[in-house]
Amino acid sequence: MRQNLPHALLFQGRKGVGKFEFARALAQGLLCETPQPSGEGCGHCLACGWFEQGNHPDFRSVEPEALTEAEDDKPAKGRKPSQEIKIEQIRELAGLVSLSTHRNGMRVILIHPAEAMNSNAANALLKTLEEPPPHTLIILVAHQAQSLLPTVRSRCLKLAFPVPSVEQSMDWLRRQGVADPAPLLAQAGYAPLAAQELSGDELKELRQGFLSQLARLQSLDPIALAEKNEKMDLVNMVRWLQQWLYDLIGCRLCGLIRYQPDFAAEIRTLAPRIPLHAALAFQKELLAAQKNVHHPLNTQLFLEQLLLSYMQLMNPIESEHG
Repeated sequence: MRQNLPHALLFQGRKGVGKFEFARALAQGLLCETPQPSGEGCGHCLACGWFEQGNHPDFRSVEPEALTEAEDDKPAKGRKPSQEIKIEQIRELAGLVSLSTHRNGMRVILIHPAEAMNSNAANALLKTLEEPPPHTLIILVAHQAQSLLPTVRSRCLKLAFPVPSVEQSMDWLRRQGVADPAPLLAQAGYAPLAAQELSGDELKELRQGFLSQLARLQSLDPIALAEKNEKMDLVNMVRWLQQWLYDLIGCRLCGLIRYQPDFAAEIRTLAPRIPLHAALAFQKELLAAQKNVHHPLNTQLFLEQLLLSYMQLMNPIESEHG
């Protein structure tokens, strides 16, 4: 298998379908000293021990600072960690690939998510892809492969990771101990690993409370709700708003509810009251918010504005005469 590998692979597909996990398993198998017939690492040799401890000399994982700090659970104080993969991180790889591999084996570089590379970083990687070093495999994992430079994509062997069937995902989630996987799977766009991440009791409770407020228009106070949630993860709340709006529009147009089957009754009650032109305008506002969600100037005002726009959408008559 090792002799037939290309110099670069691009794993592409929706987030939460297992691309990153597969990439790590492949890397471990390639670095393992006694791999199994399936190609997986044995889990017992010295190389597998190094890999599992995160210090194999021939493996390098490149990801945004924000992901690294989230994994270490030690966020830097006084500044927000970068969401980008920077050129300095890619340039560091040049020093790595110039060295001989350990025990004359393979070297694996994993870049995740590849679309997080800024333009300078992507161009720096392109030089390495154009002149690939020997005995080195570069794996790019991308949730949005279309965002990568076409020249980067063209120099990789591309492997698509489709979303498993609902039955396969439900069965896998139950085996992972998720008691009621159906609503979580719907919220995650039917990506099973993303659904597993949503299964924590705390996150489920936060979502339930937030969406319950969106459903109760008579008692919804956008300013109070924004103040209450100012310390919460904005990424989740913007996603919940996007999915809520998607289901309102889908229900309004054709009676379909994709993301919130557990709030189907509330959505069916609310959907007929939304003007479609205003809903599409709010959808654009949420898309713009999604791009800025990691760097809001003021978290509370950011969320407050979105919730006020939602109220205006759901109460068009009152807004016109207010």
